[in-house]
Amino acid sequence: MRKIVLFIAMSLDGYIADSNGGVGWLNGHGSDDENLDVYSEFVKDIDTILMGWNTYYQVATELSPTEWIYSDFITYVITHNERNSTDKIRFTDENPIDLLTKLKSETGKNIWICGGANLIQQLIHRDLIDQYYISVIPTLLGSGIRLFGSMEKEIKLKLQGTQTYNGITDLVYTRR
Repeated sequence: MRKIVLFIAMSLDGYIADSNGGVGWLNGHGSDDENLDVYSEFVKDIDTILMGWNTYYQVATELSPTEWIYSDFITYVITHNERNSTDKIRFTDENPIDLLTKLKSETGKNIWICGGANLIQQLIHRDLIDQYYISVIPTLLGSGIRLFGSMEKEIKLKLQGTQTYNGITDLVYTRR
């Protein structure tokens, strides 16, 4: 069965974006030459992406406005904004829990939860994330958009692995 995987970066103090929604702080403490290509390794097991509208809009207008950088995958964008879907980008107002339940039962590779915070927190509250792949960036933002909000119950995780490069620490956990 397909796994639902959160692959995301956060500041050391737990934010995925600054107070303005910006992500310009997403880098290590040295040069890009010190970075590992963890993304390429991660996406080998992915064929589907799920993201919220704000994440989609930031990617499409700010981070990569000239080309859709996730063209190797089918991307579902949870939104109430009316948009025309394509074969690679599917806009939907379907409940993300229902959508993931359906997608998880289909044949395919893993499903990447790409963002944003509201979507992620809904999935965490329902304990639907099978694997957490979190890159901790060596910066303290002090405020912004939190990855983890308040939770109704504890979710126990098991550490599967760590790696460090350029001041960044990758943490990989699965549900216990």
